[in-house]
Amino acid sequence: MESKREHPIIQLARKTVESYIRQGKIPQPKELTPEMKERAGVFVSIKKLGELRGCIGTFEPTRANVAEETISNAISSATQDPRFDHVEADELPHLSYSVDVLTKPEPVENQSQLDPKRYGVIVESRGRRGLLLPDLEGVNTVDEQIDICRRKAGISPHEPIKLYRFEVRRYSSK
Repeated sequence: MESKREHPIIQLARKTVESYIRQGKIPQPKELTPEMKERAGVFVSIKKLGELRGCIGTFEPTRANVAEETISNAISSATQDPRFDHVEADELPHLSYSVDVLTKPEPVENQSQLDPKRYGVIVESRGRRGLLLPDLEGVNTVDEQIDICRRKAGISPHEPIKLYRFEVRRYSSK
């Protein structure tokens, strides 16, 4: 259920998914908040009754602004996450949303510069990349973050990697 207390970015993600699933339409926001006018990578996570239902994003900007990134990634999260079936209309009342707006990834020299609660991490090796957002339930150590990123990207534990970190502004529905 939409709440008046929801941040406008969350309202945009919710309205986008609901409009796209119900009518096949993509909404165009009338007013952009200052955050929505920025350019940044954005991840949209959808949960159904507390369980992940979709999560798609961009770690660097690919659109004109955060609003357009949110719209594009909300639709992708609902319809293109390969781990899940497309969101169906009867699920919409049970969904909650989280939108993470990322800072520009910066290279780090070693794991001591990482913190799974504060920083997301990108692991890269030979053109393959895996990303994990910060402050995720059940991910408590840098080693866990890196291991998950390696698996996502198909990078073996013995391959050399480059590490990047980023921070997020997280907006969540209640």
